[in-house]
Amino acid sequence: MSAGSLAAGVNALREGVGIALDSLRANKTRAALTILGIAIGVMVVMAMAATVKGINGTVDRILQQTGPTTFYVFRAEGGDDSEDDETDPAWWRYPAIKPEEARLLRSLPSIEAVTMDDQSTRMVTWAAQDMQTSVYGRSPAWPHVNGGDIVTGRSYNDIEEAAGDKIVVLNEKAAETLFGRRDPIGEPVRIAGQSYRVIGVYHSPPNLWSPGSGAAAYVPYTTYRRHIALWNDWASLTVRPKPGVPLRTALDEVTTALRRSRGLRPAEENNFAVFTQDKILEQWNKSTSMFFLVMISLSAIGLLVGGIGVIAIMMISVTERTREIGVRKALGATRREILWQFLVEASTLTLVGGAVGMVLGGGAVYLVNALTPLPATVPPWSIVAALGASALTGIVFGIVPANKASKLDPVEALRYE
Repeated sequence: MSAGSLAAGVNALREGVGIALDSLRANKTRAALTILGIAIGVMVVMAMAATVKGINGTVDRILQQTGPTTFYVFRAEGGDDSEDDETDPAWWRYPAIKPEEARLLRSLPSIEAVTMDDQSTRMVTWAAQDMQTSVYGRSPAWPHVNGGDIVTGRSYNDIEEAAGDKIVVLNEKAAETLFGRRDPIGEPVRIAGQSYRVIGVYHSPPNLWSPGSGAAAYVPYTTYRRHIALWNDWASLTVRPKPGVPLRTALDEVTTALRRSRGLRPAEENNFAVFTQDKILEQWNKSTSMFFLVMISLSAIGLLVGGIGVIAIMMISVTERTREIGVRKALGATRREILWQFLVEASTLTLVGGAVGMVLGGGAVYLVNALTPLPATVPPWSIVAALGASALTGIVFGIVPANKASKLDPVEALRYE
């Protein structure tokens, strides 16, 4: 491209932007309606993308806190909808996870620690204070495997686990709710109508399976089975491989050991489910894809409304400036130059809407951060996508009026009143 043609293109671009801004000032109401549609679409893109990115980042950090190679063994992944409703689904007949299987996995050379884990909701009471809270039955190694810290007192040990002692560790939220500023260590609390002695206070890490800020109580798994929940049909295992052991090695050893202990033949499928960090993230990403679908749908509606406004404004602009177009053509302006000018005007109009949407989107992200626990973060790609979508909307919906302007006969245009 020669320097002359480049300069001409820049001048045409500058002229088109100037005319578009003049049109905005001259037709404030029409322009405002167009800008509003574009702005809503862009705002939705930014706000939802920021929220989803923030949530995904939090999920990733939560999983990293328990170790990138830690994985989970569940009774099953879920039901099989293909089964006849009159019969139990296949997964319902899978055997429950047993403490014996936890002990088996602890003996494997690649495994550092394994914890049994079960949970239910019970009333926890101290003096006149009571609360409904999650009560977890876990093996003694749970603080090491699940993350977090004992901030006051201690956790229970293998001897207390084997004896089924009625002792409990409260998380900070539960301790604050029941005892306020009072030291809870040694105090008796009642869980499901029975007395337990508080031996520690636990700082909970964020948790995918329950709210990180919720109250919780932790008791030895044997105690949980004997006194709180007499069944363990949905207990799970949390498995932490030894440092330096590849995840695939640990998974293979655990899967082989469980299949052998359950007497499965080589051709039979696993009657248990193993979830790694990657698999959990995969399941999470599948669920967040619905957010993106909603985001795209709402944005498309906003851009469609704005696009219709672009056609209306640009068609009116072409009509009002018919004589001007005739003069320009008489002075030598080509059809391409007229087409370019009106496309630049349409794109400028929608880019202004995009800029307004970005400001509104930034405000929405600020409100999400200020008023909710969701950590919204604006991803750079959403800004690029928003501006790109705005400009593309102007081009697509501006092509009809721009093409009409470029095809006007100069003689007829000069006669237009």
